[in-house]
Amino acid sequence: MRGRILIMAGSDSGGGAGIQADIKTVTMLGGFAMTAVTALTVQNTRGVHGVMPVPPAFVSAQMRCVIDDLGVDAFKSGMLDSPDVIEAIASVLMTYADVPYVLDPVMVAKGGTSLLKDSALSTLKARLLPLASILTPNLPEAETLLGRRIGNRADMVAAAHDLLAMGPRAVLLKGGHMQGDELVDVLLERDGKAEEFVTRRIHTRHTHGTGCTLASAIATGLGQGMSLRDAVVRARAYVRKAIAAAPGYGAGAGPLDHAAGMAAWVN
Repeated sequence: MRGRILIMAGSDSGGGAGIQADIKTVTMLGGFAMTAVTALTVQNTRGVHGVMPVPPAFVSAQMRCVIDDLGVDAFKSGMLDSPDVIEAIASVLMTYADVPYVLDPVMVAKGGTSLLKDSALSTLKARLLPLASILTPNLPEAETLLGRRIGNRADMVAAAHDLLAMGPRAVLLKGGHMQGDELVDVLLERDGKAEEFVTRRIHTRHTHGTGCTLASAIATGLGQGMSLRDAVVRARAYVRKAIAAAPGYGAGAGPLDHAAGMAAWVN
């Protein structure tokens, strides 16, 4: 099963994150990427220098047009900057409740620019979290969703449980922002206990687009019929290899190499 993945996210003109990273990821993992662009950004490795929103009705029109003709095996959302865009996307997702949906709650760009309006946070919680097959926040995003600090591994497990109680069917809490040489991610599903994935940190500034890439990789696995855990395991391995092979472009947080080891990802 190849997997038709519909991505609702913003465009990154620098090519490292957003829709561009999503398309590269889905393609490298053997899926077929489709898009509904939610915003245009003026962006490079140094940061986001401008944002042009896409009208909500146009976002949902992109989704329906694609689905009506090509079909869909999984959804993934990234940058959703306004309550109206979130409402438009939720209205479509509700019609396809049996299709896996990966929610990456993108809030702040790598350079520090806010990508989610304050007024949109409550709408995201109320409308999208209950629809998500899996929520994939990093630590700052999880802290914003929960309204508290997450300082250690025990806090991460507790946070994963509290995030799960907000509605998604699973949570992958990413620990990349935690200090130390160990990198810990916590996976929690409704019918299981928290599982901690521990790897050695790759010390590099070239990590732009890791969250987008991981979420799209998970969506691709789910769209290809993989179990959630297997999709997460493959996605983490893919992202790690892409970070290790980063080409070193740009003066800021550089992009990954999405084509690293490409022969290994496609059956």
